Amino acid sequence: MRRFRITHRTTYRYSDSVSSSYGRGFLTPRELPGQRLLEHRVTVAPAPADQASGHDVYGNADTFFHVTTAHEQLVVTGESSVEVDNPVRPAAADVAWERARPSTHCESDESGARAVEFALDLNPPEITPAVREYAAQTFVPGRPLSEVVIDLTHRIYTDFTYESGSTSVSTQVDEVLRERSGVCQDFARLAIACLRSQGLAARYVSGYLATDPPPGRERMIGADATHAWAEVWVPGSEDAWVGFDPTNDQLADERYIVVAWGRDYADVPPLRGVIYTDAKKSTIAVSVDVAPLASVDGVG
Repeated sequence: MRRFRITHRTTYRYSDSVSSSYGRGFLTPRELPGQRLLEHRVTVAPAPADQASGHDVYGNADTFFHVTTAHEQLVVTGESSVEVDNPVRPAAADVAWERARPSTHCESDESGARAVEFALDLNPPEITPAVREYAAQTFVPGRPLSEVVIDLTHRIYTDFTYESGSTSVSTQVDEVLRERSGVCQDFARLAIACLRSQGLAARYVSGYLATDPPPGRERMIGADATHAWAEVWVPGSEDAWVGFDPTNDQLADERYIVVAWGRDYADVPPLRGVIYTDAKKSTIAVSVDVAPLASVDGVG
């Protein structure tokens, strides 16, 4: 088990005054069996006239705010402390992947019924002939689901180049396949499309990955980033999902801090909103710090 202190600060600057700003953010880590939220707060500057928190349809905690003070800069900061356990892989992850389709379990398994939504394609469609062709090599008949996930994770890591700025939130999976480059959210979405192309349930996960500095180097405060990975549904009596990260070629472990999940990035962006202004230009700067804290047994 590990503890972390997370500071996620987003700064918007505008070339002219903003008279009103509405925002919604997913900045609060989830409470999960293997993840405990110790403390959390979201602050907005200028101070909002109205601020509230709630939960979306997937149980993600969200924050709404409305700033009515005229401003040329808006700063939204999420601060959290969490404990994360190393996940235990469900035994059912070793079933043949064909038997892990939620459609075959939904009538007798409540978890399977809930997972069906995550096996459906998006609009516009992500499951294209190119996606099916790429996935085919991994989905050997009868192969254990755990092997399928590990192989797909490794292939994406090997076949694609991480290139910051090469894509945007609107980039389609087919374009990522064609260009063979992208960032974490692209690789997660590609893996999800491959799994869904075979009738499996997969969801997009937004959060943070705690990283250690190179040997002999100190941590650079604020140099971390938000991260995205994927989870695949595993049949069984409980609502079990296995997280995996194609960007780093590994399964999710105690360094992965879950904030929100959904069908796709569009369900769980860290921040989105509407402003009223005559400004012609704006900039956004994001600073994320994931700092290790001492755990209860003295191990950081």
